[in-house]
Amino acid sequence: MSQPSYPAIIRQLQEQIVALTIQVEGSTSRAVAGIEVVRPPTFNGTSSKVSGFVTTCKLYIKVKLREVAVEEQIQ
Repeated sequence: MSQPSYPAIIRQLQEQIVALTIQVEGSTSRAVAGIEVVRPPTFNGTSSKVSGFVTTCKLYIKVKLREVAVEEQIQ
């Protein structure tokens, strides 16, 4: 079993963050169902922080997708 390609995962997550940020009109934070959602910081390349960064991005994307219609999520 090979290890995941972290640079590829990070690049994909950063692209999704940019797309979601554009959707919410450039806002860096927004209240969603009573939860303040702040855009994750830019990854600095520290290998010991990859797991935390990926988890933060996944949570951010999951919360932001709650605001988007299913048709837009599929696109």
